[in-house]
Amino acid sequence: MALKMDDIRGMTKEELQNKVRSLREELFGLTFQARTGRIERSHRISAIKKDVARCLTIMNKK
Repeated sequence: MALKMDDIRGMTKEELQNKVRSLREELFGLTFQARTGRIERSHRISAIKKDVARCLTIMNKK
């Protein structure tokens, strides 16, 4: 499920850093599954990339 901008804006900088870290870990796992051909929901990769971009945008504004 995609993160909403209002939810992201309400997070502190530390929470955003933790969220970005966890999203990148999940993205790594999904990318690895895609490379080995074992991924079930490939659309999740693009959604995570967008969530990371949203978090980084708000972090830069703060």
